Amino acid sequence: MKKKLLALAIAVAGLTVPLGFSSKSHNTVMAATTAEKSEMRSFVRNTMAQNHVRGSVVVIKDGQPQQISYGWAWYGKRIGNGNTKVVYPTCSLQKVLTGAMIVQLINETNGTDQQFSQYTKISRWYPNLRNANQISVGNLLTHTSGLTATGTEVNRGYNYSEDNAVKWVINNANATPEAKVGTYYYNNTNYILLAGIIKAVTGKSYEQNFQERIIDKLGLDHTYLYQNIPGSMTDAISYVWNGSKNYKQGAYVKRSLASQLVGAGNLFSTPMDYYKMQVGLTNGAILSSSDFHYLTHLKAKITDYSGGVYLKNNETLKMAYGNLAGTHFGDWFQMTTDNQNGLVMFLNQTAGNESANKAVGYQILNHIKANTFTAN
Repeated sequence: MKKKLLALAIAVAGLTVPLGFSSKSHNTVMAATTAEKSEMRSFVRNTMAQNHVRGSVVVIKDGQPQQISYGWAWYGKRIGNGNTKVVYPTCSLQKVLTGAMIVQLINETNGTDQQFSQYTKISRWYPNLRNANQISVGNLLTHTSGLTATGTEVNRGYNYSEDNAVKWVINNANATPEAKVGTYYYNNTNYILLAGIIKAVTGKSYEQNFQERIIDKLGLDHTYLYQNIPGSMTDAISYVWNGSKNYKQGAYVKRSLASQLVGAGNLFSTPMDYYKMQVGLTNGAILSSSDFHYLTHLKAKITDYSGGVYLKNNETLKMAYGNLAGTHFGDWFQMTTDNQNGLVMFLNQTAGNESANKAVGYQILNHIKANTFTAN
């Protein structure tokens, strides 16, 4: 009997360690993962150093995000990039979230007296906007409204309410010649008008909608519209490399400028929180995968752009770039559409234009997964 019990004990004990696997091999696997992360961190920081850029990035490799930062977010106070106190302007990377809330409302209003779709003309909400009876919601989402008015990023030195920001772009558009509806022209005005539609449909501010529909849904703790950045946090300062020295020509986003760009450029976050938002756009937290497909395949689409992002390489990649006039920020994300590999890059020191900043990110992308990504 004792022999049978002993044999049973040995058999049960054997089940706790799979055949051919030992605690030693498990530690080796863990060490390899740590080594890979260390190697990636060194590569990213060296790449940034060699290109004279500073900022914070999240690299995503095989579904695992890793945040890597380099340099100072606020050089004068020696607050480093990646510090938990620091948030960055997302610039135009905000637009896809505004678009996502529009899709949420299209779903929610279905069958009600407020029902609308991508085909609904925006004269329903903006009767005083010229040609509004020809412009659809889908035209706004794809920048094919024909609106060509500029000046949305010229700081007017006034802190706007959401309503006044929308009124300004309407007046500005009415005073500017328009192109034919259906013509692609990238314009912040389109997404500021979408922010106004969100308020008109819900009876709540864009700010409240964003808090409830995005921040609360994902449990984000480093994402704010500009006016809500707490005193314990700071937004990053942007700089340029002048050919010999770092941290020159410091510039930051002023509240007055952010207030002009409701829905189009007044969001501040971190690359890790933004990565979570991208995942939430297809996993059901913000949108389902079918809803994201709807957003990125609008009938008004005539380029690779729809709903705030570009889809490229047979729709295996999604991406967007953003900056703000008068500052030196450069934001770029490029990820596989399954969210398994890619990069979210928030630069607060740039060494050149959009192409130069993307070139830095492309080096990193190729290191994450070669022959997968695009340079633009």
